[in-house]
Amino acid sequence: MQRVSSTTAINATWSAEQPLLDGLRSVLVGPLPEIGRRFSMLLAPLFPHSALVIFTRECTGRPRKVAGDPRITGRVTVAELDRLRTELGPAQPDSSRARRGSAVLAGREHPTLAILDRTDTLLVIVPGDIADTDTDTDLLASLFAVVALGITLQVGHASPAYLAESRAASAERARTIAELTGAHAATLETILATLRSPDLDDARARVTARESATSALIGLRSAVDRHRELAEEAATTAFARLRGELRGLVPEGVDVELVEPPVGGRGLPGEVAHAARAVVRGAVLGLVVQPELRRLRVSWGSDGASLLIDVRDDGRGVADLAELDRQLRPRVDTLGGTYESESTPGWGSRLSAVLPLDPPEAGSRHTLSVLGPREVEVLEHLVAGRRNRVIAERLQVSESTVKFHVTAVLRKLDVGTRGEAAAVAVEAGVRPAP
Repeated sequence: MQRVSSTTAINATWSAEQPLLDGLRSVLVGPLPEIGRRFSMLLAPLFPHSALVIFTRECTGRPRKVAGDPRITGRVTVAELDRLRTELGPAQPDSSRARRGSAVLAGREHPTLAILDRTDTLLVIVPGDIADTDTDTDLLASLFAVVALGITLQVGHASPAYLAESRAASAERARTIAELTGAHAATLETILATLRSPDLDDARARVTARESATSALIGLRSAVDRHRELAEEAATTAFARLRGELRGLVPEGVDVELVEPPVGGRGLPGEVAHAARAVVRGAVLGLVVQPELRRLRVSWGSDGASLLIDVRDDGRGVADLAELDRQLRPRVDTLGGTYESESTPGWGSRLSAVLPLDPPEAGSRHTLSVLGPREVEVLEHLVAGRRNRVIAERLQVSESTVKFHVTAVLRKLDVGTRGEAAAVAVEAGVRPAP
């Protein structure tokens, strides 16, 4: 009788939690830039809030995932989020940190609940009711832990759709920062030059204004440096992360020689660093399954404009290069790079990739920056000449959803037919989806 009662209680608990688990799954499935909106919808009945911000350094293109009041989400700065993250202290390896209080967001102080996950991903919620103090912080932290891990895994996988969105976002942000920096720096330097002129009267006012202008100029340059640190990763740091990732992938008996990139070279844009690690991981996994393999060599170099990746082994030369090509080439193509592979019977296999550090300055590829990740995936299937029904089956979505995305692609690319959209994509270097 006790066993039946326990089973009934378990079933009742499971039934009560099933909608929450289903909702959490829905948060994890979909375009990464919109994960903040999906998470906000899941939390709304449990934790009413007016704004939600997820901040992660892993997503270099769009480090903020937001939902809610645009007066907050549209104006919150990386510096404000970084400051709040620092106040919470370093991420713990086995638990999250939480703090309820107030913080400056979008230039104003707001009541906040902040959680720093063990993945170093920050969640900031502005409660809908300031007087609400009944929030189950442990449950919220647990739900966010799953979301933060999902973000980390998506970024680490570096799918072509993610890389395309990240590169487009990084390029747009770089252009915006460059334009603002140039305009503001020129203005401040002009003011300083004027204030330093000995022909002006009122020395005290001139000194005060000069100090203010100098402080603003320093602040501007510091902000640019912070954005650069967020958007780029030192090649040696990225390679060190790769070294750690490879430890669990290489079986015993296989020696791995890791040739690090030179110290002090150009930093790697985040999408390039993620793609490079994903390409090497995929190459290693594909090569170590060969019989009698004893040695692998992984090398990163740079010619100043591109990251040069080289992976080779001393196997029999029987690696499945066609399968590796199918897995790895789309990532390289998305970033405008080149990929080559070859096997020599009895001598081993070699895979190499060249990833440009800068996005194209102009041309059709920039046109694709207006597309979202799912729209890029649909476009790849249009390049392959597939109809909506087949695309829906491949992407595991409804046919009406595919139709919606196709319509959006045609509209954003300013074309009238699927064939024209495919032509624009091919010109931009997009390859057909497998």
